[in-house]
Amino acid sequence: MDIHEYQAKELLSKFGVPIPRGGLAYSPEQATYRASELGGTVVVKAQIHSGARGKAGGIKVCRNEKEIEDAAEALLGRKLVTHQTGPSGKLVSRLYIEEATNIDKEIYLGFVMDRASERIMVVASAAGGMDIEEISQKQPDTIIRVSVDPAVGMQQFQAREIAFGLGVDPEIVNKLIPAIMGCYRAFRDLDAMMVEINPLVITKEKQVVALDAKMSFDENALFRRPHISELRDKSQEDPRETYANDRGLSYVGLDGDIGCIVNGAGLAMATLDMIKLAGGEPANFLDIGGGASPERTAKSFKAVLRDKNVKAILVNVFAGINRCDWVAKGVVDAVKELKITMPIVVRLEGTNVDEGKRIIQTSGLTVISADTLAEAAKKAVEAAKKAA
Repeated sequence: MDIHEYQAKELLSKFGVPIPRGGLAYSPEQATYRASELGGTVVVKAQIHSGARGKAGGIKVCRNEKEIEDAAEALLGRKLVTHQTGPSGKLVSRLYIEEATNIDKEIYLGFVMDRASERIMVVASAAGGMDIEEISQKQPDTIIRVSVDPAVGMQQFQAREIAFGLGVDPEIVNKLIPAIMGCYRAFRDLDAMMVEINPLVITKEKQVVALDAKMSFDENALFRRPHISELRDKSQEDPRETYANDRGLSYVGLDGDIGCIVNGAGLAMATLDMIKLAGGEPANFLDIGGGASPERTAKSFKAVLRDKNVKAILVNVFAGINRCDWVAKGVVDAVKELKITMPIVVRLEGTNVDEGKRIIQTSGLTVISADTLAEAAKKAVEAAKKAA
């Protein structure tokens, strides 16, 4: 789960990370009021779940009330398109008004979970202000990586080594250490998956300030972090994924036209690959889970049908814990209830497969049956092309 910049800054500040003064605004009038509270030059920032907002015109420096009002008018209600949002963009419904900062040096600082080493990895670079991918390509020598031992946690000496490695003045080192340690504690204590400050700036007044901040969290741990769960902004998420996830389905939206309903993440990935191999494009990843009841199968159909690009649906079930007759009943019930007219390809294998196939065959529905995954993918691709 991602959160907005202002939310991330508020969380990090509680762990000792210094941030500029700022306030939230939902209208041009509120924006000018927030700016008057701050005084002087301010920065108007569009709040969306995406980086590269500055390049897309989502961050504006304003020196007077007229500029602030114009910036707010231009941003609020607009869909901001960045290279991370895709062509559809993301709606700007709120702004963060922040005091301007006299920047002397920009630093990149990130904390991520390194699955290879099963440890938190700290990534830092003296070339802040750019995406980490861009830094790694253009200035790979500037990247510092430090692995944190989970048994003891991050130590002060590691933060000090990072600070010295960034080449900052000795007087700044002692100001960088609390910021680095604060980010680590926030990552650890809030079940975060990523903490990124880009840029972490050193001002001309020799202060350290987090000018931007991103945080994402492990959704599996949100049950024990209700105050984090409350920060979720569904308007920034793919509506297909929001609908499915709210109903306990593992769903990831894609750009194709073949809807996929599969049990098991591994089989779902194999199904996507097989569709691509057959010359088609999957519309989604959807794992209905190991104990899919007819009701859960029907919910899966509803989730897939929310994607208007879907031209055909492929149901691929290998039943172990699950039962083919349950899935078959769910398919029949969903087709009748939702009055589905698009082609549906069903491949069943495993527990109670014969009964499942019998339910499909005697349903009176024009469901296309397949015995193997390759055959199912081929028929789904052909059906989608015909429907298109």
